[in-house]
Amino acid sequence: MKHTVQYFKALADETRLRIMALLLTSGELCVCDLTATLQLPQSTVSRHLSYLKNAGWVNDRREGVWIYYTVAAGNNMKRHLADVLKERLPELTSVADDIKRLASLADGARCA
Repeated sequence: MKHTVQYFKALADETRLRIMALLLTSGELCVCDLTATLQLPQSTVSRHLSYLKNAGWVNDRREGVWIYYTVAAGNNMKRHLADVLKERLPELTSVADDIKRLASLADGARCA
C-alpha cells in the first residue's frame, strides 16, 4: 500500500502531471527539452523529475552531459494509470499547449 500512496502523491502536482504528459506522449526527453517546453527553471524541473523518479514513475539515463527521462515500466496498476494519463491529460489546455510547444521547438533548441 505504501508504494501505491507514493504513486498517487507524485501525481498530486500540476508540474509533475505536465511532465508525465510530455513523457507519455513524446517518449524520452532531456531535462533541457522539458525546461524549454514547460518554461520553468532547470532546478524546478529537475526537482520534480527527482520526485517522479523516487516514486517509480520515471527512469533516467545519462548520455554525456545530458540526462534523458522516460516513463518507467511498472505493475499492472501503474501501467493502467499511465494509460489513463496518456489518454486524458492532453485534453487539458495547459498540457495541450505544452505538447504543441514541444513539437514547435526548433531542432537547434532541442538537446538531442
